[in-house]
Amino acid sequence: MQFEENIRVALRGLIDHKFRSFLTMLGIIFGVASVIAMLSIGEGAKREAIAKYQDLGVSNIIVRDKDLTVQELEEVRSKFSQGLSLNDANAIKNIVPGVEAVVPQAEKSVEVKFADKASKSTLIGITPEFIEVLNYETGYGKFIDQMQYDRGLKVCVLGAGISKTLFQSREPVGQMVKVEDQWLEVVGVMKSKALFTETVGELASRDLNNDIYIPLSTFHKRFEPENELASELKQLTVKIENSEKLMLAASVVEEIIKRHHYNNPDYSIVIPYELLKQEEKERRIYNILLGAIAAISLVVGGIGIMNIMLATVMERTREIGIRRAIGARKSDIMSQFVTEAVAISITGGIIGVILGVGLSLGITLFTDVTTFIRLYSVFIAFGFSVVVGISFGYLPAKSAANLKPIESIRYE
Repeated sequence: MQFEENIRVALRGLIDHKFRSFLTMLGIIFGVASVIAMLSIGEGAKREAIAKYQDLGVSNIIVRDKDLTVQELEEVRSKFSQGLSLNDANAIKNIVPGVEAVVPQAEKSVEVKFADKASKSTLIGITPEFIEVLNYETGYGKFIDQMQYDRGLKVCVLGAGISKTLFQSREPVGQMVKVEDQWLEVVGVMKSKALFTETVGELASRDLNNDIYIPLSTFHKRFEPENELASELKQLTVKIENSEKLMLAASVVEEIIKRHHYNNPDYSIVIPYELLKQEEKERRIYNILLGAIAAISLVVGGIGIMNIMLATVMERTREIGIRRAIGARKSDIMSQFVTEAVAISITGGIIGVILGVGLSLGITLFTDVTTFIRLYSVFIAFGFSVVVGISFGYLPAKSAANLKPIESIRYE
């Protein structure tokens, strides 16, 4: 029998038994759709994780001053640690090889007011390099420049959230806001910052869109610390020129801070690149598990194909006997039934791909879960459906090929 004849017979069989064929395909359809949907969910989660750590800067080392109670602060101060300071920043810049920039920042919880509106916020004292090193962007207006920092001007840049709270639809740039007892001119507004809070330790304590940024010089000159034992700085962000030397630089940074703080554990070091690699590993395992669970549906669908093909062989025993009697070889019979099984799995696979893509898009559209469809996931799911069709169609096909012609013709 020619290959074209096998395809024609297989398609005719699907059309003649539409409902049975559809029921047989259901396992393949749902299996392929679930594989694509599961992998797209995993890929979406992976991309969000990567974006999260890119926001922190994958070539950065972040040193955070720990949030300690008054009693704990008294204890570390009695052990000669003055907390995170500009001296630490200068030491890191002068000693650690390959440092491109060291960005200090100070923080304080404040109340900010405009007209009849008031809101809690975090005041951040920064240097002009902050926006580049931490991958921030202004939505409109401008960020704090070197002149404003050098002169300690009373200017500020609002986070997207606090800007919306205070000004709603009004133009904030050029307006004056009151922070504690100080009036600050708004010179810019940051773009909205979507940062996940899990696995980033001390960085998970606030909504970044609710921050207000001012020159560090203004912060130290105009605002009193929250208590007299508070550290001069809350965070140091160290940017390394060569990311390959990131871990080596991190160990040197830790040693410097440890010596300056007299071995007091009043700080934490976050390396976004290291967290990113750990997250990628976890997501990879997560994707494999999701794919494996979804693949079970394909195996179940394959069992359904095998069952229906065995029933088909029984129904067409006389037909098989006649074909053998007029010259069809065992390989011809076998290829015919394998082709029918593959036709079922390919048709189910195509429908499953369409359903899986639609399901992935629907999840993103109607839920907060982000999905991303990679082409390889479609090929994997569809290819596996074809393999399932061949694998589970082989046994019924072999059974059909081994039927004896005379006994098959007599079969009723």
